[in-house]
Amino acid sequence: MTLDDTLGCTLRFIRQLHRSLPALACGALFAATPAQANDQPLTLSFAPSLQSMVPSRTELSARPEASPVQNDGSLPVEEIAPIPQLPRTIDLTASPDNLWERIRNGFGMPNLNNDLVLTHQQWYMNRPDYVRRMVERSRRYMFHIVEAIEKRGMPMELALLPMVESAYNPMAYSRSHASGLWQFIPSTGKNFKLEQNWWVDDRRDIIASTSAALDYLQTIYEMHGDWQLALASYNWGEGAVGRAIAKNRAKGLPTDYENLTMPAETRNYVPKLQALKNILSNPRLLAQLDLPQIPNQPYFAAVAKPADMDVKVAAKLAEMPVDEFVALNPAHNRPVIKADRPLVLPAEKVERFRANLENNEAPLSSWTSYTLKAGEKLDKVAARLGVSVAHLKTVNGLPPKAKVGAGTTLLVPARDGIEGDLAVASFTPPAAETAPARSDARADSRADSRNEPRAQPAKFHVVKKGDTLFSIARRYDVSVDELKRWNKLGRNMAAGTKLTVAPAVAAPAAAAKTTVASAPANGRVSATLEGKNLKLSKNDKAPANAKAAAAKAKVARYTIRKGDTLAGIAKKFKVEADDIKRWNKVAPGNLKPGQTITIQLAQND
Repeated sequence: MTLDDTLGCTLRFIRQLHRSLPALACGALFAATPAQANDQPLTLSFAPSLQSMVPSRTELSARPEASPVQNDGSLPVEEIAPIPQLPRTIDLTASPDNLWERIRNGFGMPNLNNDLVLTHQQWYMNRPDYVRRMVERSRRYMFHIVEAIEKRGMPMELALLPMVESAYNPMAYSRSHASGLWQFIPSTGKNFKLEQNWWVDDRRDIIASTSAALDYLQTIYEMHGDWQLALASYNWGEGAVGRAIAKNRAKGLPTDYENLTMPAETRNYVPKLQALKNILSNPRLLAQLDLPQIPNQPYFAAVAKPADMDVKVAAKLAEMPVDEFVALNPAHNRPVIKADRPLVLPAEKVERFRANLENNEAPLSSWTSYTLKAGEKLDKVAARLGVSVAHLKTVNGLPPKAKVGAGTTLLVPARDGIEGDLAVASFTPPAAETAPARSDARADSRADSRNEPRAQPAKFHVVKKGDTLFSIARRYDVSVDELKRWNKLGRNMAAGTKLTVAPAVAAPAAAAKTTVASAPANGRVSATLEGKNLKLSKNDKAPANAKAAAAKAKVARYTIRKGDTLAGIAKKFKVEADDIKRWNKVAPGNLKPGQTITIQLAQND
């Protein structure tokens, strides 16, 4: 067959197919009608040339799965399982085994999405070892913090805030003197009743600082009604945030967190928290960082004790390493813990500690108090006690080059021949002299004239928009209670109000003939009155005339030590912090170690 013949056959086939298409369509239409009426399988009446391509009725009936009709003529019945319904809510009453899941369920702050969040998220993701160490430290404290947040109905993002503040290190200490997991500065800690003295610093106490931090966060949230602004206030100060809001409002600008003008640290503060939230909300990122799970159960419990107890003894009775004990009890400044302070122990160690304590017959404390006598040198005392001078200074919080004078009460190891009692010793930070005492009368006279108290005018502060009692108290290093007392304030404080931040003080009675030779320690003051040497203390029995003369004017000079605050010094001498500022013309932030200040003692001290 030639090519022309082949093409001709093909063309004829196409023409025949073209003429058959209308019949094919009509045949299909009319053939379908009786089949549907009789509920029989459909068959199509195609053109004879295509009929062989369609299965016959016999072939179709041979396929049972293709027939919708049963043998008895009824339609088949197939049971379709209902589609499972996904839960529309999360049951927050169910207690998950994993604390991360509980935290994720409690997230409630609006998300922040910007380039800073991505930058910090990438920073954390590129440092998996750092994040793992931080999470590992948080295992001890996280459950307690989550419980405290949940009881108050606060958003669970706050449980991540110590990661931003301190990397969950309770011993963290900043350049601005902020301390602890929540990084309280001294004045804010004082406003929230965190004790700071020679024995303890409650800014580092896990339980006390967490309660104070949540109190503070609740206060500033109620002030702004916005959690991002509350967090900015926690970092920058509520007064500063209030002023930034007022400035934007005056310009007609938005007053939300992202639109305020603020320092770089505060600008990055919330994005850091959001970056951590993003990571911990994503199981894939958690797995990528290989972060450990945290059990959703208490890690520690507080336990009372009957007496003063050494840190090492407490750790031994609890059968735990000393460093682990210190990690749970980081507030203590000394190697002995006073009887009125509870111990914090791992939950599984509590019963063992109580059993060992009940069976213990050894002394619970190996430390006692010792007051240096006249002419006694610290190196001689250290040699008698069998310890180094450096160790004694470290235990008592003294700088390495500090000179300790007679009359100073120290914490020392208990030894035969050393008489002392921690229970009755009124411990205050030992007074350290930075230079040997000078006997030159002219030098003493010059020192007295420099430190002589003078009349001081009152100081005032005009309230601005955004100011709060907390921010004003922190600025002037006074307490909120003092501001309220001096100004007879209630809860409200209007802008433009003139507040007294330091009351006026009149010039004191002349006390030119009363000088002090050494700083006080444990309630003792060495003084010179009318050329006679006096040693004054609660237990000293001075002659009646000397007591009467000293009661007229008792002035002490105190040398500032590292870590001292006006509040701590005032508490030690039982005077007001603002009185110390007036007597010495010092601003709250100008106290420097080695500086000598004058303190007028109360007549009944």
